[in-house]
Amino acid sequence: MPKNATIPGGRLVEVEAAATLARVRNFRAAATELGLSPTSFSRAIAALEDRLGLQLFARTTRSVAPTRAGERFLARALPALHDLHLAMTDAQDERSQAKGTLRLTCAAGAARRILEPVLLAFLKQYPEMAIDLACDPRMNDIVAREFDAGFRIGDSVPRDMKKVPVGPRLRSAVVASPAVVLAHGTPESPKDLLHAPCIRFRRSDGAIYAWEFMRSGKRTMIDVSGALTFDEPTIAHQAALAGAGYAYLAHWSVEDDIKAGRLKSVLEAWLPEGPGLCLYYPKARHPSAGLRALIAFVETMRTDQRATSSS
Repeated sequence: MPKNATIPGGRLVEVEAAATLARVRNFRAAATELGLSPTSFSRAIAALEDRLGLQLFARTTRSVAPTRAGERFLARALPALHDLHLAMTDAQDERSQAKGTLRLTCAAGAARRILEPVLLAFLKQYPEMAIDLACDPRMNDIVAREFDAGFRIGDSVPRDMKKVPVGPRLRSAVVASPAVVLAHGTPESPKDLLHAPCIRFRRSDGAIYAWEFMRSGKRTMIDVSGALTFDEPTIAHQAALAGAGYAYLAHWSVEDDIKAGRLKSVLEAWLPEGPGLCLYYPKARHPSAGLRALIAFVETMRTDQRATSSS
């Protein structure tokens, strides 16, 4: 490594500051997170930019964001910084007891699914652990974003990740309020939905989700129409309860409403099952004691679920 590329002692905080600012996008909040005064934090960013001879961040009175040069620098620096954090965590780790904070990511629906049976139960068993959960419908790069692990549907987990099933396979449901079913009739096949009001869902990549059905091994995709399109399933659920039309949702999220008669489930014989939620984490990283404890907790919970279902 050339001499001018080295980071002398004390200057690592500058890289830490840049990484935190790129994630938080606010000088004061980033300074607080690192335990620095706003003045010291600003000096660290300025010193790093002077040292590199590049403007790493574009600043306005209302926002701050990495420049293209800043994005390129951070793309190379963040993995190395993450490795250093892991090395320090491992060095400080008390092997006999899990301590510290786990940074996790998942979609909001998954968070509601795992809150009580996984996260709260885990914290009860490991009182010296803490969880920092970021809800985001997008599939985050957990290494670049410095997350320890995440929860996602199994078939969406990248191949370079290890995954541990959290719950059973997921079923879908097509539901509507009793008034909508009465007014438009009970659909006998997915094509009947083309003539009924539907609540559409926009995926995180911007595409409209086509409703998926399966019958006798044949897969059918229906591009429904409707006056409402949402990118959050909980709002679609609320709209269905309010009588806005049919919605295609996870069965677990609407099963209480179905039992109570607030929603009617249709086309049940046409609805496929898919992979369930998984805890996933990088294959190439050595998990901390806290993450190992969460992995073991999820595996034990899964074993107990299988034993219960087979008894």
